[in-house]
Amino acid sequence: MTNVTPSIPQPRSSPLVKALAQALPEHFRCTAWHLSTTPAITEALCYPPALKSTAPKPPASGSGSTVQERPSKPLKTYCEKHFLAVSVTDPVSVKDALVLGLEIYIYTTSFSTTIFVAKADSTGYLGLQSAPRGFSPIRAITAAFLSFLVEHRRRPSKQLVINLFARAQSQYIFPGSVNNDKKHILDDRGLIRWWCRVLNPLLGDGVLNGSTINWHRRHGYLVIPGLDDYETRAFIPRTEDAAHKWSLGHPLELISPYTKDATTFDNVSPRCLIPTYPDDPKARFIEELEESTSEKVKLSRGWKTPKTLDQFWEMMAFRQECSSGRMTGFVWLVFEPSPASTSPLNRRSDASGLGVTAPTSARASSCHDPLDRTDSSVPTPNRSHISIVSPETQISLPSRSRPASIKSLQRKRRGRRVLKGPIIAREPRIKTRRTKYPDRVETPYYYWPEAGRGQVVLDDHGYKRAVELLLHLEFRGLEQAIASTSRWISEVNVGENWALPVIGEQIILDHHPSASSPPGIVNNLTGSVQKKRKSEDDSSKKSPATPVNTLGGGLVRKKSKADDNEGSAKVSSGYNTATGIQVTMLGSGLVRKKPKAQ
Repeated sequence: MTNVTPSIPQPRSSPLVKALAQALPEHFRCTAWHLSTTPAITEALCYPPALKSTAPKPPASGSGSTVQERPSKPLKTYCEKHFLAVSVTDPVSVKDALVLGLEIYIYTTSFSTTIFVAKADSTGYLGLQSAPRGFSPIRAITAAFLSFLVEHRRRPSKQLVINLFARAQSQYIFPGSVNNDKKHILDDRGLIRWWCRVLNPLLGDGVLNGSTINWHRRHGYLVIPGLDDYETRAFIPRTEDAAHKWSLGHPLELISPYTKDATTFDNVSPRCLIPTYPDDPKARFIEELEESTSEKVKLSRGWKTPKTLDQFWEMMAFRQECSSGRMTGFVWLVFEPSPASTSPLNRRSDASGLGVTAPTSARASSCHDPLDRTDSSVPTPNRSHISIVSPETQISLPSRSRPASIKSLQRKRRGRRVLKGPIIAREPRIKTRRTKYPDRVETPYYYWPEAGRGQVVLDDHGYKRAVELLLHLEFRGLEQAIASTSRWISEVNVGENWALPVIGEQIILDHHPSASSPPGIVNNLTGSVQKKRKSEDDSSKKSPATPVNTLGGGLVRKKSKADDNEGSAKVSSGYNTATGIQVTMLGSGLVRKKPKAQ
């Protein structure tokens, strides 16, 4: 698998190791495996809107002009992929087993940076390493890695967005992990709540290694198609300032570059405001809408239906991913730069990225001496704007007037040299350096610092092979997970060591009822403790003995037992007037009848 690892920092001095160590509890040991790709040009996330241009009418139709609509140039977009795997050591076999996998795509343009969480999955073997009760290492690692990317992908004058959609599934990255009984699989509601709790610390002031400091505004947005605001509010973390940090809605108009330029783009349709990502429920719906609408209609007024963003989310509630008992949550975190960092020069670079022609004076000043640049934030002028004739055409034009003799000499020189003499065999070499690095670290379209790269940098083909290899392994049992982990680690970097050992540094107290109080203060609960009410038996034991009345045997009337036979079981007494003798009369229920002979 091809890779390039020039000037890789040592594991102990790696910024990622420091970020993970500060987020994990003390003495918690794990190993991080971080690989990434170089920034590469990819398709734009949103469809470009139409530009209105006036053209003169033909002479036959009379004077005047007609308004023609043509598609504008899509935003030049770069994509950088990151994959973070975390493993822990089995105390019995002393071998590593993967416990977590995160796949993140970073899309950058001249206007903003978008961090998209593509996949996240666990294996359930985190119990091999002990952690404090009530503490989730997976949540801490996920939040720390996102904070690490925000810190090292931040551009002073550019907007940054974290976007993801939460959709529950039994397994995403690790095959067979669903059969592990120790794996905690969340349902749709639990997964949406979990992601909101993971992203909530990123909205704090100076939290998680200071990555959110100096942002002008930080805000979270949540949309769950099919639920109203009252039901959606239950998924937001219950913190004191959650009402100010979160909003029930979408920021699509806020994060779109086309809504910022009202002079060029008058009325932007929803098809130009909704970004599409790989394996995205919105992308599948947008693809169906694009196929059912003609190109002329899309340029003039967008889709036939829906016409607004609210209608789009209402129709999303009837999609398969958001209905029939399923639920999908769309989450955004928007980081706005400070107004002081936005200069006119940066706004000019944004306009050039949108495909809008810059003013003549600004273009002339940028074309003057393009090689002499001291500020790296200045956009690189396009060579087609500097000179009308390209260097290739300048060289090819004089060749047309050259005589035939000179051309024949050049052809002879270009001929392959005939090899003579003995053949000397050479040793085969493994091609381990094929990834082409970009010439510059920072351009108006992307920012690729060395500290934010992976421990192993692969090209796009090698990255796909590394991720697809996990999809063909097995994590059903612990032994299978250890064998799959060893194979994946060795094949990704061709047997070279690329581990990042992490030892937690955060001191976490045990979660007791009095853990929230400051140390050194004892809570006096004498006034708030309710004593147990004394029972009657206890009070009778402590009270003085009282005389007990005992009834004699003749005073107690026993209840007569009912007979199964029908009739009255009452015993009554009567007086015979003829003889003057008192006679006891038995009821019919007390008389045993003689069975009839058959």
